[in-house]
Amino acid sequence: MTTDLRVLAESEWACWYGALDLAFGGVPEAPQEQELWRDLVELDRSLGVWDGDACIGTTSAFSFRLSVPGGALVDAAGVTMVSVAATHRRRGVLTSMMRRQLDDVRALGEPLAVLTASEPVIYGRFGYGAATSQMKADIDTTRVRLSVPAGTDDVRLRYAAPADVHAACEELYARKVAGRPGMLARRPGWERHGLLDPESDRAGASPLQCVVAERAGELVGYVRFAVKPDWNWQGPKGAVHVRDIEALDPAAYAALWRFLFDIDLTSSVIARNRPVDDPLLQLVSDVRRCDITVRDSLHVRLVEVGAALEARTYQAPLDVVFEVEDAFCPWNAGRWRLTGDTKGASCARTEDAADLALSVRELGAAYLGGVSLASLAGAGRVRELRQGALAEASVAFGSDVAPWLPHGF
Repeated sequence: MTTDLRVLAESEWACWYGALDLAFGGVPEAPQEQELWRDLVELDRSLGVWDGDACIGTTSAFSFRLSVPGGALVDAAGVTMVSVAATHRRRGVLTSMMRRQLDDVRALGEPLAVLTASEPVIYGRFGYGAATSQMKADIDTTRVRLSVPAGTDDVRLRYAAPADVHAACEELYARKVAGRPGMLARRPGWERHGLLDPESDRAGASPLQCVVAERAGELVGYVRFAVKPDWNWQGPKGAVHVRDIEALDPAAYAALWRFLFDIDLTSSVIARNRPVDDPLLQLVSDVRRCDITVRDSLHVRLVEVGAALEARTYQAPLDVVFEVEDAFCPWNAGRWRLTGDTKGASCARTEDAADLALSVRELGAAYLGGVSLASLAGAGRVRELRQGALAEASVAFGSDVAPWLPHGF
């Protein structure tokens, strides 16, 4: 098979995007979704593999800034739109795209690449580790009550058209980014993602609704949601589907959740992407009736080990030598000495004896502080070579709050 891997040209967009749609089932997205992605996709960071006139492989990357422990925003390539035609599987097409893409990311000086995986088993061989999780809650609001903090009754709630308040909501979101690893600083244009609401995706639910929380006339929180009406012989049993919810303080957060619980003609609230340490779990009266499930979310790949480990801070003083295995990006392989604390870090090549041995995949999984090195060692994926090094590093790599990716890309 002779194929041509090249940067996407403007004239090739329709064919390229059609190949992507076909690989994901062949059902075209709504026109407004297609328009949004066309505006957001960076053509010079998009690759296609061609067999004659047919596009048989696609991938792209967004230029993101990712929050890491310590609050810094680090340049990261947001890998997206990865597909291989069913007619060309297991012929090296995906590997060739991943190879070219990571080389390009390195050339751009981005120390990290990140992605969400349709099938998480795919990307480990390219050095990506599952670094964050997302929680889904399906709450029976006929049985679960909320215990809200003082000041909740002082929060004013009002309905607002989502588009009318999106600028203020984006400003509030931006204030939250540095406080939780894994969040993305949204570049211009990405605010449209939160407003995307094609009728074909509603599955019988209402158009997107928005309620804002205010105190003394200032925005302190917001929630975007839809209501899906339903009835049975006993009466109404509609569901509230939460899209986004953010607040600046506990009282505002509780006020928004209390509103969602109390919407008339509904009996459940469903939130599909929340952090695993969401304060909601401490507000509810019965977590067992919240039907909590957890799955992987953001996968992280250290493209430049030294620069990536220097970009974040560490919860406790740390001085450790890693023996890193990285077959796919061999420039990372070898020994690295990492020293750091809550103020900063340095990471450089060393000939000193290694304290811990692991692959770049494990470093990616632990990078945002949501997966402990100790748990990875328990699975045999990290080896302790100096007694005490594992505990030292595992504590230092942790995060006070669980890392979380608020939305896909």
